[in-house]
Amino acid sequence: MSIRLCRKKPKTKKRAYHNNKMATLKEVDVVTMEEDEDILFEIKSKLYRLVDNEWKERGLGICKFLQHKEDKKIRILMRRDKTLKICANHYVHPSMKLSENVGSDRSWVYKCPSDYADEEEKEELFAIRFANSENANKFKQQFEKAQVVMEAIKNGTPVDKLPSGKLTDDNEEADNNNAEANNNAEANNNAEAANDNAEADNDKKEEDKKEEDKKEESN
Repeated sequence: MSIRLCRKKPKTKKRAYHNNKMATLKEVDVVTMEEDEDILFEIKSKLYRLVDNEWKERGLGICKFLQHKEDKKIRILMRRDKTLKICANHYVHPSMKLSENVGSDRSWVYKCPSDYADEEEKEELFAIRFANSENANKFKQQFEKAQVVMEAIKNGTPVDKLPSGKLTDDNEEADNNNAEANNNAEANNNAEAANDNAEADNDKKEEDKKEEDKKEESN
């Protein structure tokens, strides 16, 4: 399975000095191969890879889940801070499995069958670490969400029938369900309160009528 390569850094604007005069250079558009993709999720992390049975730091930066606008395939792309050099570039294969890294609750280990960070296909064993367990869990949720989409693509599901690859869609749906449940509960409470008030009014009317009847009998 081929993957889009990102060989260049984003476009920049530089200034040069000639004879103590500042000259502004023209901007040059540089293709990053991310133009045709949507960002599903991004998070700061530190990446390691296993080299000769030893963990080597691969880079610190933003890890992105990118989904192609047409074929809907999802890949992980991570660039190092400052240099923007790519340290991870691979599809989220359905067969990949996240495992806890030596019992840590803020890092994961996974084997990637084909990573293209070095512009050639290589099998890698990665360890990715986050600032806290909450971020690690968010990454895991998005990772598994992306795998569902990639599995559906593998099975031949039409693009327009694919599930959403965005983690926030699930959160929004959950929020909507909670809001609907709260509205229903509030409506039920209001209805019950109205019934209680109506019953109380009826009881009062019956008591008032009994009092009037007693007065008439005494007269």
